[in-house]
Amino acid sequence: MTGVNGQKPLELILARNLLSSISTPAFLVGAGGALLFFNEAAAAMLGRRFEEVGSMSASEWTAAFGPFDEDGQPLPYDEIPATLAVRDNHAHHGRFRIGGAGGQHHEIEASAIPIIGPDGATGGIVLFWPVNEEDRPA
Repeated sequence: MTGVNGQKPLELILARNLLSSISTPAFLVGAGGALLFFNEAAAAMLGRRFEEVGSMSASEWTAAFGPFDEDGQPLPYDEIPATLAVRDNHAHHGRFRIGGAGGQHHEIEASAIPIIGPDGATGGIVLFWPVNEEDRPA
């Protein structure tokens, strides 16, 4: 979603700046589900930096990073419980399986928080951390 003159809404710019400054893995999605950014802590878990992959559509990032079901298949973006909650302007917390480079899967706890601007919902922030100690980035 873009604001006047094709710029991203201020709240998404500020959210990205915040995520750049925290040590908890996190990513930022736009209102349509596009992956807009993930921080260095998330990059350590995913095995790829945001600068390498750039923005991705919802179908691209869920295929690459998950979350995945018990059979290792990516959940469709529109069926992810966090997506449904954020679309309704509610926070969500849950446990998921995500994937990193090299096919590694990580069990994580994640909290999704909607971002609401003056014109309504513009996206969401997802903070996550590994459940297993051995999955924690160094």
